[in-house]
Amino acid sequence: MTQAGSTQRVAVLSDTETATGYRLAGAQVIEAGRENAVQVLEQAILSGDFGLIAVDTGLIPDPASATARVMRGRDLPILLPIPSLKDAFATDTVDAKAYMGKLVRDTIGFDIKL
Repeated sequence: MTQAGSTQRVAVLSDTETATGYRLAGAQVIEAGRENAVQVLEQAILSGDFGLIAVDTGLIPDPASATARVMRGRDLPILLPIPSLKDAFATDTVDAKAYMGKLVRDTIGFDIKL
């Protein structure tokens, strides 16, 4: 648990390849591989340092279920599943141009056509 007045941080749980991009964006990154992602996430939860942890679904598809035992009785951190960049741009499952268009539209409120 954190003490009163302490600041809770935001982090992204990501694989090594994607971590660099998040760091360049200014995010605190917790790196893990598929084989140890749940254990690394549980350690981050138990540390009490984080108010929100964005979890790459390529590592842990359902972080809430995977950490239910550790999260029992805790309000924080909030676990936010985020799509894996590999999944987001997989050409066989997702149209990358449509994905980026929706992202821009949702962010700024209108389309930009080049």
